[in-house]
Amino acid sequence: MKLATLRTGGTTRAVRLDGETLVDLGLPDVGALLRQDGWPESAAAATGPTYPVAGADFAPVVPSPSKVVCVGLNYRNHIQEMGRDLPEHPTLFAKFADSLIGAGDDIVRPDETGQLDWEAELAVVVGQPVRRARGAAAESAIAGFTVLNDITCRDWQFRTREWLQGKTWDSSTPVGPCLVTPDELPGGVRPALGVRLLVDGELMQSDSTGDLLFDPVALVEYVSTVIRLNPGDIIATGTPGGVGHAREPQRFLTGGESVVTEIEGIGRLANRVVRETSA
Repeated sequence: MKLATLRTGGTTRAVRLDGETLVDLGLPDVGALLRQDGWPESAAAATGPTYPVAGADFAPVVPSPSKVVCVGLNYRNHIQEMGRDLPEHPTLFAKFADSLIGAGDDIVRPDETGQLDWEAELAVVVGQPVRRARGAAAESAIAGFTVLNDITCRDWQFRTREWLQGKTWDSSTPVGPCLVTPDELPGGVRPALGVRLLVDGELMQSDSTGDLLFDPVALVEYVSTVIRLNPGDIIATGTPGGVGHAREPQRFLTGGESVVTEIEGIGRLANRVVRETSA
């Protein structure tokens, strides 16, 4: 099953993707759906109003998660290109909900940065409350997966040892277009999917989510040990090699570029980078 949050008529609606049609689920967004008991059954059975997929304006798949937990250094080739040792434990940082934008929204390059970078990522969407989950409990907590581009201001990220200030700029992080439930993906809750990112049609990143050092189930176990995970929470699982910061010479987004982030079986983000305009 594929679920999304559609912008329509000045509001948002939770929808199910049925081929070229979006079926209204009677709720304002996917986050509200996931907070309902029995949401998989109700979403599959819904027969509300419909909208065309063509021309659809998708909001962030969960517009207001209680938390967005991100994982750094989780692909071997990215760890090597950043000159770091393989980690013994997941490297965690956070984003705030205000950083999230829709699958086709513009990425606004802040005036304060000269090093705006891309990071294609598989994101886990949590479907039930969970704390200190292990094994089957962690697996069942995964509602599905979506696509996320962890846009990063590298010059701000590396000002200090803590990364938050480079990672959570307002309205910077595309996520969507839809949530795909594990039963539709090869590998289920540990999917092996092609992930790639292109800038102006040039391939920058290409890998498989099967190469994650810490897989989605392990990440749910680890993060839920620290803090409860709520329905709609997002875990961004990390990016493969090919980021602009690690290139020779370095390459960053300056404005005007088209950035496409794709994950096999889930969908694509297509965003244009625009320069921030003064108020």
